[in-house]
Parts: sequence; C-alpha cells; structure tokens
Amino acid sequence: MKFIVSTQALLKQLQTISGVIASSSVLPILENFLFEIKDGKLTAFSTDLETSMSTSLSVEAKQNGRVAIPAKILLDTLKTLPDQPLTFTVDDKNFGVEITSENGKYRLAGENGDDFPKIPVAEDVTSLQLPTNVLLKAITKTLFAVSNDELRPAMTGVFFQLSPEGTTFVATDAHKLVRYSRTDARSEKATSFIVPKKALNLLKSALPNDDNSVNISYNNSNAFFEFNNINLICRLIDARYPDYNAVIPVNNNSKLNIDRSELQGSLRRISIYSNKTTNQVVLKISGSELQVSAQDLDFSNEANERLNCTYDGGDVEIGFNAKFLIEILNVLESDEVVFELSGPTRAGIILPTEKDDNEDILMLVMPVMLNS
Repeated sequence: MKFIVSTQALLKQLQTISGVIASSSVLPILENFLFEIKDGKLTAFSTDLETSMSTSLSVEAKQNGRVAIPAKILLDTLKTLPDQPLTFTVDDKNFGVEITSENGKYRLAGENGDDFPKIPVAEDVTSLQLPTNVLLKAITKTLFAVSNDELRPAMTGVFFQLSPEGTTFVATDAHKLVRYSRTDARSEKATSFIVPKKALNLLKSALPNDDNSVNISYNNSNAFFEFNNINLICRLIDARYPDYNAVIPVNNNSKLNIDRSELQGSLRRISIYSNKTTNQVVLKISGSELQVSAQDLDFSNEANERLNCTYDGGDVEIGFNAKFLIEILNVLESDEVVFELSGPTRAGIILPTEKDDNEDILMLVMPVMLNS
C-alpha cells in the first residue's frame, strides 16, 4: 500500500484527533492511529474504547488498505518536517511503514489495521442539528462545573435535556451548578443523556466558532457528533442524573446587582488571604455597599474591600468558596451580574443582566458555613 499526502494537511488533521489517545494504555494498539485508504481518501481514527474520533482528507493513492501507525512518533516527525509531499509505503506482510520526504527516509513499525478496535457505527439513532457556535457556547458555559468524583458517575458529564421546546445543558459537582438553556436548539421528541467530560473537552478544542451545523445523533449507548470532516463518538454515561431543579431555591427575596469585573477582581485579591483549605470569602451586604472579606486564622492573614452595588433586601452576611465564584464570573459575559439570595445557609443564584434572546443561563453556588 502506498499513498502521498501533504505534511501540514496530515499534521493538522491528526492533531485534532490525537487528544483521544491515552498516554498509557492497557492495549498497545490504542497508542496508534488507524489509517484507512479507500478510493483516494485517507480516514484516520483514534480511540480509547470510550471515545473515538476520525477525520478524512484526500491523498494520492492507487490501492485501498489499512494500517495502524504509532501516534507519538508519527506526530513528532510531522511537527519537525517542513510542508512538503510525503510518501507512505506500507509493507503488506509485516506492516512496516516507510515515510519518504524530499531529503530523508524514516522507518517505523506499524501493526495490522484489522487488529484495531471496531469503531461504533450510528445505528437506530435519533438526530438533530445545532449551530456549532451554540454547542461550543453550551460546552464552555457548563464544562467547568462538571464533577471529577468517579463515585458519582452521573455528575462526571454534562446532562443534555432535549425537547421540542428547546435544549437544556446542566452540569454540577454538588458545590456549584449551571443550567444553560437554548430555545433555538430543538429536538423532535423529548429525551436526555449524559455526555462525559473528556468527549466535551475534545469537542471544545475541535469545534469551529461559526454558525455551520454540527449533526448530533444518539442511541441508548453512544452519541455521535459530526461537523466539517470530523466525527466524534463517545459512550454515554449510563446513570440517572440527579433532580437538579430540587436544589434551585425559588423564593429569593434579596437581589444584589454588581459590576462583574469589579467583583471578580476583588475576589481574586481577597482570596489570597483566605484559608487555603476552604477558600472562604464572606460577602456582607447592607444598603448599597458590599463588603468582601477573608481571613486565615492559622497565619493571621486577613483582607477586606468595599464595593458599590445596588441591593434590594435585608442585611445579609454569607460565605462562599472564592474559587467557585471566580469560575462562575469568568464564564458569564455580561458587564453586570445579579445575585439572588434567600439566606446565609441557602444556595445563591447568579444571573447575567444581559443575554441572547434564545438563551437562558442560571449559575448556582452553595454557601460555606461562616467561621464563628
């Protein structure tokens, strides 16, 4: 088997799908790309058995075939070569690969492509289309709140809730929660599934920020994302997502409006002086003034700042993990945000003051018990 391909074109495509490959794998063949040549088109696959990606590009080839090529050595070689045509020659008997450039030859040991794990095929699927920038925004807004706790598998992914009215994306780690909804992303029938964090990180890196469409198909076990000439397939998390609506407080009588970047800057400074275990900062609101403070009794460190705000409600003092608040404010884009509070022991809701017509976003953060 022999084919000719451009260095930069191949490198660009392989870098897109290389994030799937685990650094150390139980099956050595998973550290390879599968190259499949068919009718002058090269399709490259990568997988870790849970998530798979593939991409295609045109090559000069007279015959079809398949071979598994070690990913790391191939990528390292392509990165150091100037852009030029490369000729790949594969020995059909021992699967040795010879790469010929303008001024050199490189040999590496490939493997039989037939030994590469089978990539799931989209069967009995339901499909919908989303603009790529909508999906990218949904992933960006929710991914930071996904849990890393493997003992609660449902929370280690983003919950996709599809319906004819719209789509809701939810992520929580029990300390913070994001609910992001779109009315311009609809499904013909109501359904839901949980997409794992790794697949969403790969999508976030690969999705272009444009209004072209990404085709999403799903069945009981897998989700399939198709855009440009890239396919991503991931095994869905088989678990029941917690009832997230039950933790969102509804009677929030106190509302605080404040400049987002001012509050974020203050929290970054004040949190330097907080206890490194709890990252606790205290928000004390009275009248049109917000006092942000922190102390670390172990090292006799403390700091406080006063910020102007608009506040409607009784005086309140509430503690939060500064790291969570900063993460939330980082994801929100509006100049001002609204805090809705109902008491020092109940979750606080953070909302943007400006948002697109087709979107709705709610951030929730659990309070930290105040030091006595």
